[in-house]
Amino acid sequence: MDARRKQRGMDWGSLVVGILFILTAILSFRDPEGNLIAITMVIATFAIVKGAIEIFVRRRFSQLTGYKAYAPILLAIIDILLGIYLFFNLNIGVALLPYVFAAWFLLDSILGLFTLDLARSISEGYFWLALIIDVMGIVLGVVLLFNPLSSALTLSFVVGFYFMIFGINEVIYAFRS
Repeated sequence: MDARRKQRGMDWGSLVVGILFILTAILSFRDPEGNLIAITMVIATFAIVKGAIEIFVRRRFSQLTGYKAYAPILLAIIDILLGIYLFFNLNIGVALLPYVFAAWFLLDSILGLFTLDLARSISEGYFWLALIIDVMGIVLGVVLLFNPLSSALTLSFVVGFYFMIFGINEVIYAFRS
């Protein structure tokens, strides 16, 4: 094990977020018709956890790299507020799910494009993986935004696919060298 990896250790926040994304993906694939309320509850809980972890991860990231990004903290606060709202308003959450995910995919993916220089500093492969995931997130966000009725019918699969890819990305990031 080289000295840098030993010093940095594993990024537990990214690992937890990645595992949560993967578990959410599995739930989405399992029962696409009957689980919109369950997805809303999982997503609400996930948004709260993800927002809280993002605040701590960005702080530590800043300490390790010297890169001070304020947009991720704003996005983390939005995630927490969105999660609380969805958790306590499940019926509204189900109706708004296509729009919420569209906005979420777009915001996260656009923010990801602005932090690609950081991904490149980790490795060239990670840069390209992050770029592809961010572009896919933007495409999915636009599709969800402009076609909410058909998006609601296929939301479980679209969300499942995105969460699986993003979860794998986060798990890989947690073990970066």
